[in-house]
Amino acid sequence: MATKLFYEDPYITSFTAHVLRQEQDKEGKWRAVLDQTAFYPTGGGQPNDTGMIANKQVLNVEEAEGEIFHYLDSPLPLDDLNEPVPCTINWERRFDHMQQHAGQHILSAAFDHLFEYKTIGFHLGNEAVTIDLETEQLSDEQAAEAERLANQIILENRDIETKWITEAELLDFPLRKETKVKDNIRLVIIPGFDYNGCGGTHPKATGEVRAIKILNWERQKKKVRLSFICGERVLVQFGQKQKVLLKLAKLLNAPEQDMEQAVIRMLESIKAAEKQLEKHQELMLRNEARELLEKSGHRLVGAVFQNRTIQELQQLARQVTAENTQTAVFLISENENRLQLVCARGEARHESMKQILEKTLRLINGKGGGNDRFAQGGGEAIMTGEKLLDSIQQIALHI
Repeated sequence: MATKLFYEDPYITSFTAHVLRQEQDKEGKWRAVLDQTAFYPTGGGQPNDTGMIANKQVLNVEEAEGEIFHYLDSPLPLDDLNEPVPCTINWERRFDHMQQHAGQHILSAAFDHLFEYKTIGFHLGNEAVTIDLETEQLSDEQAAEAERLANQIILENRDIETKWITEAELLDFPLRKETKVKDNIRLVIIPGFDYNGCGGTHPKATGEVRAIKILNWERQKKKVRLSFICGERVLVQFGQKQKVLLKLAKLLNAPEQDMEQAVIRMLESIKAAEKQLEKHQELMLRNEARELLEKSGHRLVGAVFQNRTIQELQQLARQVTAENTQTAVFLISENENRLQLVCARGEARHESMKQILEKTLRLINGKGGGNDRFAQGGGEAIMTGEKLLDSIQQIALHI
Protein backbone atom coordinates (compact mmCIF):
# COMPACT_ATOMS: atom_id res chain seq x y z
CA MET A 1 0.00 0.00 0.00
CA ALA A 2 1.38 3.39 -1.04
CA THR A 3 1.77 6.09 1.60
CA LYS A 4 -1.31 8.35 1.40
CA LEU A 5 0.15 11.82 1.69
CA PHE A 6 -3.29 13.41 1.27
CA TYR A 7 -4.15 12.09 4.74
CA GLU A 8 -0.89 13.26 6.29
CA ASP A 9 -1.37 16.77 4.90
CA PRO A 10 -4.24 17.66 2.53
CA TYR A 11 -2.47 20.93 1.67
CA ILE A 12 0.44 19.23 -0.11
CA THR A 13 0.60 20.51 -3.68
CA SER A 14 3.86 18.95 -4.87
CA PHE A 15 5.98 15.94 -3.93
CA THR A 16 8.31 13.36 -5.41
CA ALA A 17 7.72 9.62 -5.62
CA HIS A 18 9.20 6.49 -7.06
CA VAL A 19 7.26 4.70 -9.78
CA LEU A 20 6.77 1.12 -8.64
CA ARG A 21 5.38 0.09 -12.03
CA GLN A 22 3.71 1.39 -15.15
CA GLU A 23 1.20 -0.57 -17.21
CA GLN A 24 -1.81 -0.50 -19.49
CA ASP A 25 -5.19 -1.61 -18.20
CA LYS A 26 -7.63 -3.83 -20.12
CA GLU A 27 -8.83 -0.83 -22.14
CA GLY A 28 -5.29 0.17 -23.08
CA LYS A 29 -5.14 3.19 -20.75
CA TRP A 30 -1.74 3.94 -19.21
CA ARG A 31 -1.53 4.00 -15.42
CA ALA A 32 1.23 4.24 -12.84
CA VAL A 33 1.58 3.02 -9.26
CA LEU A 34 3.71 5.17 -6.92
CA ASP A 35 5.35 4.38 -3.59
CA GLN A 36 3.62 7.44 -2.11
CA THR A 37 0.98 9.81 -3.42
CA ALA A 38 -0.88 13.00 -2.61
CA PHE A 39 -3.38 12.35 -5.42
CA TYR A 40 -6.77 11.58 -3.88
CA PRO A 41 -8.58 8.67 -5.60
CA THR A 42 -12.30 8.80 -6.33
CA GLY A 43 -14.27 7.58 -3.34
CA GLY A 44 -16.85 8.40 -0.70
CA GLY A 45 -18.70 10.80 -2.98
CA GLN A 46 -15.57 12.89 -3.67
CA PRO A 47 -14.02 12.98 -7.17
CA ASN A 48 -10.35 12.26 -7.82
CA ASP A 49 -7.53 14.77 -7.98
CA THR A 50 -5.81 15.70 -11.23
CA GLY A 51 -2.40 17.18 -11.90
CA MET A 52 0.97 16.17 -13.33
CA ILE A 53 3.44 13.31 -12.84
CA ALA A 54 6.69 14.36 -14.49
CA ASN A 55 5.39 15.99 -17.69
CA LYS A 56 2.32 13.75 -18.06
CA GLN A 57 -1.22 14.71 -17.14
CA VAL A 58 -3.02 12.74 -14.45
CA LEU A 59 -6.55 12.26 -15.82
CA ASN A 60 -8.00 9.96 -13.17
CA VAL A 61 -7.02 8.31 -9.87
CA GLU A 62 -8.62 5.11 -8.61
CA GLU A 63 -8.00 2.81 -5.68
CA ALA A 64 -8.48 -0.92 -6.23
CA GLU A 65 -7.21 -4.05 -4.51
CA GLY A 66 -5.04 -2.09 -2.12
CA GLU A 67 -3.32 -0.01 -4.82
CA ILE A 68 -3.77 3.53 -6.11
CA PHE A 69 -3.66 3.81 -9.89
CA HIS A 70 -2.78 7.12 -11.55
CA TYR A 71 -4.19 7.19 -15.08
CA LEU A 72 -2.06 9.23 -17.49
CA ASP A 73 -2.58 10.82 -20.88
CA SER A 74 0.54 8.98 -22.12
CA PRO A 75 3.25 6.74 -20.61
CA LEU A 76 6.00 8.16 -18.43
CA PRO A 77 9.50 8.17 -19.99
CA LEU A 78 11.15 6.00 -17.33
CA ASP A 79 14.85 5.62 -18.05
CA ASP A 80 15.68 4.84 -14.43
CA LEU A 81 13.09 3.50 -11.95
CA ASN A 82 15.44 4.41 -9.09
CA GLU A 83 15.03 8.11 -9.86
CA PRO A 84 12.02 9.83 -8.20
CA VAL A 85 9.59 11.72 -10.40
CA PRO A 86 8.13 15.16 -9.59
CA CYS A 87 4.38 15.27 -8.97
CA THR A 88 2.05 18.29 -8.80
CA ILE A 89 -1.54 18.44 -7.62
CA ASN A 90 -4.14 20.64 -9.34
CA TRP A 91 -4.64 22.70 -6.20
CA GLU A 92 -7.63 24.71 -7.42
CA ARG A 93 -9.57 21.48 -7.99
CA ARG A 94 -8.35 19.89 -4.73
CA PHE A 95 -9.25 22.89 -2.57
CA ASP A 96 -12.65 23.19 -4.24
CA HIS A 97 -13.34 19.56 -3.31
CA MET A 98 -12.15 20.23 0.25
CA GLN A 99 -14.54 23.18 0.54
CA GLN A 100 -17.50 21.30 -0.93
CA HIS A 101 -16.91 18.16 1.15
CA ALA A 102 -16.49 20.02 4.43
CA GLY A 103 -19.53 22.14 3.56
CA GLN A 104 -21.52 18.95 3.06
CA HIS A 105 -20.57 17.75 6.55
CA ILE A 106 -21.62 21.09 8.03
CA LEU A 107 -24.96 21.31 6.19
CA SER A 108 -25.83 17.66 6.82
CA ALA A 109 -25.09 18.15 10.52
CA ALA A 110 -27.26 21.28 10.56
CA PHE A 111 -30.26 19.38 9.19
CA ASP A 112 -29.59 16.61 11.71
CA HIS A 113 -29.34 19.00 14.69
CA LEU A 114 -32.39 21.06 13.77
CA PHE A 115 -34.84 18.50 12.36
CA GLU A 116 -33.19 15.08 12.77
CA TYR A 117 -33.11 14.70 8.98
CA LYS A 118 -30.40 12.16 8.20
CA THR A 119 -28.23 12.40 5.08
CA ILE A 120 -28.51 9.11 3.19
CA GLY A 121 -26.75 10.11 -0.03
CA PHE A 122 -24.03 12.51 -1.20
CA HIS A 123 -22.58 13.51 -4.57
CA LEU A 124 -19.94 16.13 -5.28
CA GLY A 125 -20.53 17.28 -8.86
CA ASN A 126 -18.71 19.72 -11.13
CA GLU A 127 -21.36 22.42 -10.72
CA ALA A 128 -23.08 21.66 -7.42
CA VAL A 129 -23.21 19.25 -4.49
CA THR A 130 -26.28 17.18 -3.67
CA ILE A 131 -27.36 15.42 -0.51
CA ASP A 132 -30.34 13.12 -0.07
CA LEU A 133 -32.24 13.84 3.13
CA GLU A 134 -34.30 11.15 4.82
CA THR A 135 -37.55 13.10 4.73
CA GLU A 136 -40.43 13.40 2.28
CA GLN A 137 -40.96 17.15 2.81
CA LEU A 138 -38.74 20.20 3.22
CA SER A 139 -40.12 23.71 3.68
CA ASP A 140 -38.52 27.00 2.66
CA GLU A 141 -38.30 27.93 6.32
CA GLN A 142 -36.47 24.72 7.25
CA ALA A 143 -33.98 25.10 4.41
CA ALA A 144 -33.29 28.71 5.39
CA GLU A 145 -32.82 27.77 9.05
CA ALA A 146 -30.35 24.98 8.19
CA GLU A 147 -28.45 27.31 5.87
CA ARG A 148 -28.21 29.96 8.62
CA LEU A 149 -26.86 27.46 11.15
CA ALA A 150 -24.34 26.08 8.64
CA ASN A 151 -23.01 29.54 7.84
CA GLN A 152 -22.84 30.38 11.53
CA ILE A 153 -20.58 27.35 12.07
CA ILE A 154 -18.42 28.58 9.17
CA LEU A 155 -18.26 32.08 10.67
CA GLU A 156 -17.10 30.68 14.01
CA ASN A 157 -14.09 29.17 12.20
CA ARG A 158 -14.20 25.98 14.23
CA ASP A 159 -11.40 23.45 13.91
CA ILE A 160 -11.87 20.47 11.61
CA GLU A 161 -10.00 17.53 13.07
CA THR A 162 -9.27 14.04 11.77
CA LYS A 163 -8.73 11.01 13.98
CA TRP A 164 -8.00 7.35 13.30
CA ILE A 165 -9.76 5.02 15.70
CA THR A 166 -10.66 1.36 16.18
CA GLU A 167 -14.15 -0.10 16.10
CA ALA A 168 -14.05 -0.45 19.88
CA GLU A 169 -13.48 3.31 20.22
CA LEU A 170 -16.58 4.24 18.21
CA LEU A 171 -18.70 4.33 21.38
CA ASP A 172 -16.62 7.28 22.61
CA PHE A 173 -17.98 9.55 19.86
CA PRO A 174 -21.54 10.79 19.13
CA LEU A 175 -21.48 9.80 15.47
CA ARG A 176 -24.00 11.41 13.13
CA LYS A 177 -24.39 8.11 11.28
CA GLU A 178 -23.05 4.58 11.58
CA THR A 179 -19.75 3.90 9.83
CA LYS A 180 -19.53 1.25 7.11
CA VAL A 181 -15.80 0.71 7.67
CA LYS A 182 -14.85 -1.54 10.60
CA ASP A 183 -11.03 -1.28 10.39
CA ASN A 184 -8.82 1.80 10.23
CA ILE A 185 -11.78 4.09 10.87
CA ARG A 186 -11.15 7.76 10.08
CA LEU A 187 -13.32 10.35 11.78
CA VAL A 188 -13.73 13.93 10.61
CA ILE A 189 -14.69 16.00 13.62
CA ILE A 190 -16.00 19.53 14.12
CA PRO A 191 -15.86 19.59 17.95
CA GLY A 192 -19.24 20.07 19.59
CA PHE A 193 -21.08 19.95 16.25
CA ASP A 194 -20.30 16.98 14.00
CA TYR A 195 -18.61 13.59 14.30
CA ASN A 196 -18.62 11.55 11.13
CA GLY A 197 -16.67 8.72 9.53
CA CYS A 198 -15.14 9.96 6.27
CA GLY A 199 -12.20 9.24 3.98
CA GLY A 200 -12.27 12.56 2.10
CA THR A 201 -10.05 15.64 2.22
CA HIS A 202 -11.09 18.65 4.29
CA PRO A 203 -9.66 22.04 5.28
CA LYS A 204 -8.29 22.57 8.77
CA ALA A 205 -11.07 24.92 9.87
CA THR A 206 -14.68 25.68 8.94
CA GLY A 207 -13.82 29.26 7.99
CA GLU A 208 -12.06 28.00 4.88
CA VAL A 209 -15.39 26.76 3.54
CA ARG A 210 -16.26 30.49 3.32
CA ALA A 211 -20.01 30.14 2.66
CA ILE A 212 -22.82 27.69 1.91
CA LYS A 213 -25.76 28.49 -0.34
CA ILE A 214 -28.70 26.15 -0.95
CA LEU A 215 -29.82 26.30 -4.58
CA ASN A 216 -32.92 24.11 -4.73
CA TRP A 217 -34.43 20.79 -3.76
CA GLU A 218 -36.95 18.27 -5.02
CA ARG A 219 -38.81 15.28 -3.66
CA GLN A 220 -37.66 11.90 -4.99
CA LYS A 221 -39.76 8.97 -3.82
CA LYS A 222 -39.41 9.02 -0.02
CA LYS A 223 -36.48 11.43 0.19
CA VAL A 224 -35.56 15.03 -0.63
CA ARG A 225 -32.58 15.71 -2.92
CA LEU A 226 -31.05 19.07 -2.05
CA SER A 227 -28.53 20.94 -4.20
CA PHE A 228 -26.06 23.49 -2.82
CA ILE A 229 -22.66 25.10 -3.36
CA CYS A 230 -19.82 26.14 -1.08
CA GLY A 231 -16.77 28.37 -1.07
CA GLU A 232 -15.49 29.80 -4.32
CA ARG A 233 -18.46 28.33 -6.18
CA VAL A 234 -20.77 30.69 -4.28
CA LEU A 235 -18.84 33.72 -5.54
CA VAL A 236 -18.61 32.36 -9.08
CA GLN A 237 -22.34 31.63 -9.33
CA PHE A 238 -23.25 34.93 -7.68
CA GLY A 239 -21.12 36.76 -10.26
CA GLN A 240 -22.70 34.86 -13.14
CA LYS A 241 -26.24 35.46 -11.90
CA GLN A 242 -25.51 39.13 -11.22
CA LYS A 243 -24.44 39.60 -14.84
CA VAL A 244 -27.65 37.96 -16.02
CA LEU A 245 -29.76 40.12 -13.69
CA LEU A 246 -28.09 43.32 -14.90
CA LYS A 247 -28.72 42.37 -18.54
CA LEU A 248 -32.34 41.46 -17.80
CA ALA A 249 -32.86 44.71 -15.90
CA LYS A 250 -31.80 46.64 -19.00
CA LEU A 251 -33.89 44.49 -21.36
CA LEU A 252 -36.98 44.74 -19.16
CA ASN A 253 -36.35 48.38 -18.27
CA ALA A 254 -37.10 47.54 -14.63
CA PRO A 255 -35.07 47.50 -11.39
CA GLU A 256 -34.17 44.10 -9.94
CA GLN A 257 -36.95 44.11 -7.34
CA ASP A 258 -39.59 44.73 -10.04
CA MET A 259 -38.30 42.21 -12.59
CA GLU A 260 -40.70 39.42 -11.62
CA GLN A 261 -43.76 41.57 -12.25
CA ALA A 262 -42.22 42.90 -15.47
CA VAL A 263 -41.74 39.35 -16.74
CA ILE A 264 -45.30 38.39 -15.73
CA ARG A 265 -46.68 41.37 -17.66
CA MET A 266 -44.54 40.51 -20.68
CA LEU A 267 -45.71 36.86 -20.67
CA GLU A 268 -49.34 37.95 -20.39
CA SER A 269 -48.82 40.31 -23.32
CA ILE A 270 -47.23 37.53 -25.38
CA LYS A 271 -50.13 35.17 -24.63
CA ALA A 272 -52.63 37.82 -25.68
CA ALA A 273 -50.69 38.46 -28.90
CA GLU A 274 -50.50 34.72 -29.62
CA LYS A 275 -54.27 34.37 -29.20
CA GLN A 276 -54.82 37.32 -31.53
CA LEU A 277 -52.41 35.83 -34.06
CA GLU A 278 -54.22 32.48 -33.89
CA LYS A 279 -57.51 34.26 -34.66
CA HIS A 280 -55.95 36.03 -37.65
CA GLN A 281 -54.40 32.79 -38.92
CA GLU A 282 -57.72 30.99 -38.56
CA LEU A 283 -59.45 33.78 -40.49
CA MET A 284 -56.81 33.65 -43.22
CA LEU A 285 -57.13 29.88 -43.51
CA ARG A 286 -60.91 30.19 -43.70
CA ASN A 287 -60.60 32.74 -46.51
CA GLU A 288 -58.04 30.55 -48.27
CA ALA A 289 -60.34 27.54 -47.93
CA ARG A 290 -63.21 29.49 -49.50
CA GLU A 291 -60.98 30.60 -52.37
CA LEU A 292 -59.93 26.99 -53.01
CA LEU A 293 -63.56 25.90 -53.05
CA GLU A 294 -64.49 28.63 -55.56
CA LYS A 295 -61.55 27.81 -57.86
CA SER A 296 -61.81 24.03 -57.75
CA GLY A 297 -65.53 23.52 -57.59
CA HIS A 298 -67.25 22.36 -54.47
CA ARG A 299 -66.91 18.60 -54.97
CA LEU A 300 -63.14 18.20 -55.27
CA VAL A 301 -60.38 20.52 -54.06
CA GLY A 302 -56.74 19.94 -55.01
CA ALA A 303 -53.75 22.25 -54.57
CA VAL A 304 -49.95 22.18 -54.56
CA PHE A 305 -47.93 24.51 -52.32
CA GLN A 306 -44.28 25.31 -51.69
CA ASN A 307 -42.68 24.80 -48.26
CA ARG A 308 -45.81 24.54 -46.15
CA THR A 309 -45.75 22.39 -43.04
CA ILE A 310 -47.89 19.31 -42.63
CA GLN A 311 -49.65 21.11 -39.79
CA GLU A 312 -50.65 23.97 -42.11
CA LEU A 313 -51.96 21.51 -44.68
CA GLN A 314 -53.99 19.75 -42.00
CA GLN A 315 -55.52 23.01 -40.75
CA LEU A 316 -56.39 24.12 -44.26
CA ALA A 317 -57.96 20.75 -45.11
CA ARG A 318 -60.12 20.92 -42.00
CA GLN A 319 -61.30 24.40 -42.94
CA VAL A 320 -62.23 23.25 -46.45
CA THR A 321 -64.25 20.23 -45.22
CA ALA A 322 -65.89 22.36 -42.54
CA GLU A 323 -67.00 24.88 -45.19
CA ASN A 324 -68.46 22.16 -47.41
CA THR A 325 -69.24 18.66 -46.15
CA GLN A 326 -69.64 17.43 -49.75
CA THR A 327 -65.97 18.13 -50.56
CA ALA A 328 -62.95 15.87 -50.88
CA VAL A 329 -59.63 17.71 -50.53
CA PHE A 330 -56.07 16.74 -51.52
CA LEU A 331 -53.29 19.14 -50.52
CA ILE A 332 -49.59 18.72 -51.33
CA SER A 333 -46.50 20.66 -50.30
CA GLU A 334 -43.12 20.48 -52.05
CA ASN A 335 -40.51 20.77 -49.28
CA GLU A 336 -36.93 20.53 -50.63
CA ASN A 337 -36.45 16.82 -51.41
CA ARG A 338 -39.75 15.65 -49.92
CA LEU A 339 -43.43 15.73 -50.71
CA GLN A 340 -46.03 15.98 -47.97
CA LEU A 341 -49.72 15.48 -48.47
CA VAL A 342 -53.08 15.53 -46.71
CA CYS A 343 -56.24 13.74 -47.86
CA ALA A 344 -59.57 14.65 -46.25
CA ARG A 345 -63.30 14.48 -46.91
CA GLY A 346 -66.43 16.08 -45.55
CA GLU A 347 -68.99 14.20 -43.49
CA ALA A 348 -71.34 13.76 -46.44
CA ARG A 349 -68.81 11.75 -48.48
CA HIS A 350 -67.83 8.11 -48.05
CA GLU A 351 -64.46 7.47 -49.73
CA SER A 352 -61.68 6.09 -47.55
CA MET A 353 -58.95 8.73 -47.33
CA LYS A 354 -56.72 6.17 -45.65
CA GLN A 355 -56.91 3.86 -48.69
CA ILE A 356 -56.29 6.75 -51.11
CA LEU A 357 -53.26 7.85 -49.08
CA GLU A 358 -51.80 4.33 -48.87
CA LYS A 359 -51.97 3.84 -52.63
CA THR A 360 -50.54 7.30 -53.29
CA LEU A 361 -47.62 6.88 -50.92
CA ARG A 362 -46.46 3.80 -52.83
CA LEU A 363 -45.68 6.12 -55.74
CA ILE A 364 -43.19 8.17 -53.67
CA ASN A 365 -41.83 5.54 -51.25
CA GLY A 366 -43.67 7.27 -48.45
CA LYS A 367 -45.14 6.63 -45.05
CA GLY A 368 -48.20 7.99 -43.32
CA GLY A 369 -51.40 7.21 -41.51
CA GLY A 370 -54.87 8.33 -40.56
CA ASN A 371 -58.46 7.15 -40.87
CA ASP A 372 -61.21 7.03 -43.46
CA ARG A 373 -62.01 10.75 -43.09
CA PHE A 374 -58.54 12.27 -42.64
CA ALA A 375 -55.07 10.97 -43.53
CA GLN A 376 -51.62 12.46 -43.99
CA GLY A 377 -48.10 11.39 -44.94
CA GLY A 378 -44.95 12.13 -46.91
CA GLY A 379 -42.35 10.65 -49.20
CA GLU A 380 -39.54 11.27 -51.66
CA ALA A 381 -39.79 14.04 -54.24
CA ILE A 382 -39.36 11.66 -57.19
CA MET A 383 -42.12 13.48 -59.12
CA THR A 384 -43.57 16.98 -59.10
CA GLY A 385 -46.38 17.94 -56.77
CA GLU A 386 -48.67 18.53 -59.75
CA LYS A 387 -48.04 15.03 -61.10
CA LEU A 388 -48.68 13.54 -57.66
CA LEU A 389 -51.92 15.50 -57.41
CA ASP A 390 -53.07 14.08 -60.75
CA SER A 391 -52.24 10.59 -59.48
CA ILE A 392 -54.20 11.11 -56.27
CA GLN A 393 -57.27 12.28 -58.17
CA GLN A 394 -57.10 9.24 -60.48
CA ILE A 395 -56.75 6.92 -57.47
CA ALA A 396 -59.72 8.65 -55.77
CA LEU A 397 -61.93 8.03 -58.82
CA HIS A 398 -61.40 4.28 -58.52
CA ILE A 399 -61.82 3.87 -54.75
